[in-house]
Amino acid sequence: MTGWFRGMTVPVVWWSLVGLLATGVTACFADGEGGEGIGGPLIGQDALVVAGASDLRPAFEEIGVLFTAATGHAVVFDFGSSGQLAQRIIEGAPVDVYASASAEFVDRVLAEGVGDPDTRALYAMGRIAIWARADEWGGWATLEDLVSDPEVQLLAIANPEHAPYGRAAEEALKSQQLWGTVKPSLVFGENISDTQRLASTGDADAAIVALSLAIASGDAGEWALVDESLHRPLEQVLITISTQEGRVEAAQAFAAFVNQPEGREVMLRFGFALPGEQVAAD
Repeated sequence: MTGWFRGMTVPVVWWSLVGLLATGVTACFADGEGGEGIGGPLIGQDALVVAGASDLRPAFEEIGVLFTAATGHAVVFDFGSSGQLAQRIIEGAPVDVYASASAEFVDRVLAEGVGDPDTRALYAMGRIAIWARADEWGGWATLEDLVSDPEVQLLAIANPEHAPYGRAAEEALKSQQLWGTVKPSLVFGENISDTQRLASTGDADAAIVALSLAIASGDAGEWALVDESLHRPLEQVLITISTQEGRVEAAQAFAAFVNQPEGREVMLRFGFALPGEQVAAD
């Protein structure tokens, strides 16, 4: 593929950062007045570690606060591309819950003997959207509109090799016979958040991003939903990873909370629907 590709994060640095967060920043999540929860509260250095796909950031940050208030368990998040997170988990990264943007990467982790297959659960069907800064919006209703616009010189998508939303973008463009035309103008984000960053900073004229990030951008951006029939379903699945006594129960509680009424209200607000649920088209 042509186009610019940002360097990969070094795993050792990443896990050092998680350790710092678990002992520092995440203490703010332990201030809720909820009960001790299942197995007692996990606070400070014992914060629950949730590795999640980047599209989950706006929803999971809210859910984390609600979960802590309800259970007393502090939560620290790391968001990245599903494929890179899966590889780190397989290599032994200290994670309690893994929430992927693709069932494939969860199944890859399970195939390596990591994680609890009994906790595997669908928590959302992902959607992609065309997105640009409000002052750069070209009024595109379809991918064909976007690709045929001469003002769009650079289009950002997530790297399809390890980011499910990037793969969905590639599939959608190919299904409309647009891939060959747009390929020379593509720039690649390391994950879907980085992809949106490229368009928000002017390093790309537009981006194909997760619906959740388009919604979360508020007045800063404009967006149009991409027809979901143009790509394979983005089945977003989670599992629990931890096997440590005292953490297993907390991890299972968080995984369940995402699909409980409080969690579902947040997820739907950011466009994460389950089969039978509806999301706003714009």
